[in-house]
Amino acid sequence: MTSFVSSENDMEQRLPQTLTLIREGIDRQLHWGCQLYISLRGSVIADVGIGHSAADQPMTADTVNPWLSSGKPLTAAAILQQWEKGRLRLDDRVSLFIPEFGCAGKEAVTIRHLLTHTGGFRNAETGWPDVPWEETIHRICQATVEPDWIVGRTAGYHTSSSWFILGEILSRLTGLSFDKAIHRELLEPLGLRATFAAIHPVEYAVQAAELGRIYAREQGELKLLDWHELPRCTQSSPGSNLRGPIRELGHFYEMLLNEGELGGVRLLSPQAIAAMTACHRVGQFDLTLAHVVDFGLGVIVDSTRYGAETVPYGYGQFCSPRTFGHGGAQSSQGWCDPDRGLVVTYFFNGRPGEGQHHRRARKLNDSIHRDLGLI
Repeated sequence: MTSFVSSENDMEQRLPQTLTLIREGIDRQLHWGCQLYISLRGSVIADVGIGHSAADQPMTADTVNPWLSSGKPLTAAAILQQWEKGRLRLDDRVSLFIPEFGCAGKEAVTIRHLLTHTGGFRNAETGWPDVPWEETIHRICQATVEPDWIVGRTAGYHTSSSWFILGEILSRLTGLSFDKAIHRELLEPLGLRATFAAIHPVEYAVQAAELGRIYAREQGELKLLDWHELPRCTQSSPGSNLRGPIRELGHFYEMLLNEGELGGVRLLSPQAIAAMTACHRVGQFDLTLAHVVDFGLGVIVDSTRYGAETVPYGYGQFCSPRTFGHGGAQSSQGWCDPDRGLVVTYFFNGRPGEGQHHRRARKLNDSIHRDLGLI
């Protein structure tokens, strides 16, 4: 037996319930393939691809897949790096860095509000990926706070708008475009060599055929989406468009689990990790997610106590209360249980609808706990 799961044969021996669940999803056309990475107390348990990325392309552990919102915590970590360097404070108003943002009711919005989804401009039209970055930022800066929204108190998950503003803050502080800034500040020192926020068109032409696909389930069939095509791959979206092999998202969580250090390189201090993963938004009903969900700084903190079978993008019924992470729309998830030393990241290339995905994710998280004997 290999030292870790790297094939379906290995999974049959070590993660049988997890493999059965993934295969059942393929049979039901919830997804064509899955990429899975697990580590426990510093040892890799699984690094595997199952099924297909495309009809003529197997899903492997190396397939570069779109993480969607599962990449948000990396943007948050890059902002916290600037916090540790003294270049910003969490309660600084956004207008201190982007003066044109401070209008239309957004004058009091702070960086903390961006990271906890309490800023109040969820529905600002970004135009991504069809307009340049500068036009996206201009559109968001002109957006008005929603009616009856109390900045800092009303809660509602911002899919992308606030994350573009976080990306612009990072860009203005570093003097680099967002994709180059996050590569220099976080991805490169962390050793995430296959992960990117945007790819140059010349490189895209070389790699396009190998990029992972993602599908939406419509009328019982999986239909190919355009996330592998040039516009989305070459235009940054700090809250939805990081992509790479799912193991590299796992390495990011291993860094957080190890209090900010991985492979002898320190990215964040233990104090910054504690601040990021503590509850900053507690017991509030989220208008977007339609559920009570607790948030840290750019991460979702375990909210099982509000309903294990109903909480969206949760980590299963067996996780510890200190578990934190983030999900990507109907497709991916990364999370860390510091009490068990457990890191789990996975990507399904089928988006079957919110309800189906939440049931699939809950079952997968629970099956991993059962297979590892952690219940």
